[in-house]
Amino acid sequence: MSHISGRKIQRPADQLREIEVLIISAQDLKNVKHVNKMKTYAVVYVEKSHVAKTRVDEHGETNPTWNEVVKVKFPARLPENDVLAAVNVDIYAHGHVREKPVGSARVLLCDVLKGGDVSEPADNPIQCMTVQVRRPSGRPQGFLNLWVPPTGRFLIRRESLSFSVKEAAEEQKEEAAVEQKEEAVGRAEVE
Repeated sequence: MSHISGRKIQRPADQLREIEVLIISAQDLKNVKHVNKMKTYAVVYVEKSHVAKTRVDEHGETNPTWNEVVKVKFPARLPENDVLAAVNVDIYAHGHVREKPVGSARVLLCDVLKGGDVSEPADNPIQCMTVQVRRPSGRPQGFLNLWVPPTGRFLIRRESLSFSVKEAAEEQKEEAAVEQKEEAVGRAEVE
């Protein structure tokens, strides 16, 4: 970065691009916590200098569910058709002493960022992908489910993308409570 009269100016080479990735879940991961319950989280990045993390899944163990949109930054100069550039997802087991690697997966940017108009829904279909998770040894073990829009941005917000049964049940309870309140107000007005 250049400094002019105490201000930082970002050169085009230093500019960052941000994409959104929905990390949904993983299945059949290797249990690396043999004594305690395995609590996992995912670290998502294109370059290690800019990482995004999901929350820790407390209950899924070898089948965690995150349903979380993370924003991943990488240099704008990185061409989308570069066959080496990829969205990397490293999965870790949370620990009190240290974080233990469970596995990792990668998706090439050229396979997911197809361009299109961000404001045009027809140009921005959401691509759900299931990719192989590889243990630190390189052996395959488990699968990761994620969504990446071709433009790098979701047109609808995360609340609309979540398929959690628990969240759906909570939404139904909230809707029922609102309906009951409206009925009670309607009855009170009639009386």
